[in-house]
Amino acid sequence: MRAVFLDRDGVINGAIIKEGRPYPPSSLATLEILPGVKDALDDLHKAGYLLIVITNQPDVARGITCRSVVDEIHEFMLANFPISQIKSCFHDEADQCGCRKPKAGAIVSVAREYNLNLNDCYMVGDRWRDIDAGILAGCKTIFIDYQYDEKQPTQTNFTVKSLLEASKIIIGENNE
Repeated sequence: MRAVFLDRDGVINGAIIKEGRPYPPSSLATLEILPGVKDALDDLHKAGYLLIVITNQPDVARGITCRSVVDEIHEFMLANFPISQIKSCFHDEADQCGCRKPKAGAIVSVAREYNLNLNDCYMVGDRWRDIDAGILAGCKTIFIDYQYDEKQPTQTNFTVKSLLEASKIIIGENNE
């Protein structure tokens, strides 16, 4: 079995940009699914990929967002897209949690659960943390580059402008 691990904010839904940096939506009402996402997820699912969202949601630990808001967004995504699981880390950086990207703990635990060979999997993200977690886990990585005003990944297998573009690379690479 193969999987595509996906970051949430900036990959599936639009991030809220403040001073050049991305932030999560504050509610389901402010959630904006990015163009082409439904087609990309449907195509990946039809191609036999397990779709797993791996997301850091530190605003819960920071008291900025209620966990119920994050849960509501995730319930919407699970009901509307062929996503098998959403794995969230609610800790802040100071907690040194092993499942918080750029660490690979969340990816590795899901890989064990589904008996995945991580070398056959992809991590798609829009921040260096996503790409570093994917590399640490042994996945191929695809960086969606929005030119955020922050640290950028130092290496990645592919750089694209959208999840739809990433899905075409993933499916194309495995149909050669």
